[in-house]
Amino acid sequence: MLKLFTLIVAAVIASPALANDTMAEVKTGGLIFAQSDDVSMAEEDLFISASEVRVDYIFENSSDKDVESLVAFPMPDISGQVDNNSAISDYDSDNFLHFSTVQDGRPITAKLQQRVVSLGIDVTDEFAKLGMPVLPYSQKTTEALAKLPETVRKDWISRGLVYPMGTGDAAGVDLVPLWTLRSTYWWRTTFPAKKKVSVEHRYKPAVGGTVAISFFEGGEPKGDRFEEYSRKYCLDGDFVRVAQQRAREAEAGGANYTESWISYVLSTGANWAGPIKRFQLTIDKGKPGSLISFCGSNVQKIGPTTFRMTSEDFDPTRDFDILILNPPETAQ
Repeated sequence: MLKLFTLIVAAVIASPALANDTMAEVKTGGLIFAQSDDVSMAEEDLFISASEVRVDYIFENSSDKDVESLVAFPMPDISGQVDNNSAISDYDSDNFLHFSTVQDGRPITAKLQQRVVSLGIDVTDEFAKLGMPVLPYSQKTTEALAKLPETVRKDWISRGLVYPMGTGDAAGVDLVPLWTLRSTYWWRTTFPAKKKVSVEHRYKPAVGGTVAISFFEGGEPKGDRFEEYSRKYCLDGDFVRVAQQRAREAEAGGANYTESWISYVLSTGANWAGPIKRFQLTIDKGKPGSLISFCGSNVQKIGPTTFRMTSEDFDPTRDFDILILNPPETAQ
């Protein structure tokens, strides 16, 4: 009899409260297992940059029976709000992270499940009955909301599905989506007995950030935000000194550096049999003139923009949060 377990990919939205020139990053991650004593992760090769996340795994089934698996990639929730500041850039595509996966060299065609939730209530069937697009910020959704019958408009406003922008009766205002879209790609696979299986997946991260360098107070390394950054990104003295110098140059009339934030959920993936036998993380900061800070051990610079960390019998205990300070276009 085949044994069944589930893998999922962690993805949650992070939404720092900052100024209007700020975009909140979207946390994404790797595969998570329901508990299995038979399948272990022999290798994980993780690559993170502002333009792409690549994760290559080697799984090993040590048992003498095939293990059937349901695999899922939950996309980050997209929640409608009056002031949208999420860094997701492709709101018109169901696959807004451009996710793809390959197993043993063969592309996987995943199924997509989408659910619409408002105030904890599933309203997916109601949307389907009305032919309403589910992506909160897509152009098709905007056009469909403008054409809703007045009775539906009033009902949705009263139930908190949409927010009326403007004055007048329900028929004379623009409607802003307030519902949450939960999307999951999923497929079935089998880990053959006594064999290794390679699984690769790719997606485009939703990179958050803000203009200028935001974590100093009066130009000095102090204050709540500096303390938060120090904990989250493991800022060291050299990084802080250079960042201070760049901030002062901007105050003196130079162009601002900008911040980029990338978050990767790793700790929630520690549910397979044993630690990761071989783990490798490569991070690309993008431009030689950029500054980068993140928490890691035994990190080596392997190129003008790339850094690598390797570990044996790796047991992930925290997520990766990456801070990149991008130079002005003229100083790259």
